[in-house]
Amino acid sequence: MSTVTSRITGTDYDAAEWALRVDLAAAFRLAARFGWHESVANHFSAAVSADSKTFLLNPKWRHFSTIRASDLLLLNADDDGVMEREDAPDPSAWCIHGAIHAAVPHARVLLHCHPIYSTALCGLADPAIKPIDQNTARFHKRAAVDLGYGGIADDAEEGRRLARALGNHPVMLMGNHGVSVTGDTVAQAFEELYYLERAAQTMILAYSTGQPLNVMDEKLAAKTSAGWDNYTGAAEAHFEQLKAMLDADDPSYRD
Repeated sequence: MSTVTSRITGTDYDAAEWALRVDLAAAFRLAARFGWHESVANHFSAAVSADSKTFLLNPKWRHFSTIRASDLLLLNADDDGVMEREDAPDPSAWCIHGAIHAAVPHARVLLHCHPIYSTALCGLADPAIKPIDQNTARFHKRAAVDLGYGGIADDAEEGRRLARALGNHPVMLMGNHGVSVTGDTVAQAFEELYYLERAAQTMILAYSTGQPLNVMDEKLAAKTSAGWDNYTGAAEAHFEQLKAMLDADDPSYRD
């Protein structure tokens, strides 16, 4: 088994875990660049184990723009003592990510944040994304809508409720709250988040005109959504180029 030694902590990591750490750290830095961060809140995670229950998560109250690969916590969803430790994660992070990684194996990577347009959309009585262009059609029948918000997510039952609400969807619009997106890889999840915020921006701007939306019919919406399957490799290509931009400016996320 090949290993990588962190030059910051001196700790040896399995090479595959380290690569995942680097990608997740890059996602934090990029989210800050895109303006999707919020104070020292919000959280991203990525599963290390085959059952998704062992996962990486950002430490409590660290700004996205400072996150490094070696900073990420390694947690297990079945560990009842996590929140009793000195380095415990943010309660909301544990509530959401612990529950979803425990119950939704397809959520290998889970990005939860409150981007401006997506969150504005989630503040509407009907936050569903309507297929009015290619980007919005990407989410046709792929985005769960959760209207059961009951306050800040910081208890076990709320986490389990959110896991049920996500179900087998890759994306969840969380009414009165924000969004959560998933993916098999960090690149795929980040691409979902990128297009989700673009789609939300389009929706908000279209709503702002006061004119009726030109919503695609079911057949066209389904065809357009399925058409995105031909571009799955774009996520990896996009993310690699974004990491190259980070490397040129500040590669410290790799530490």
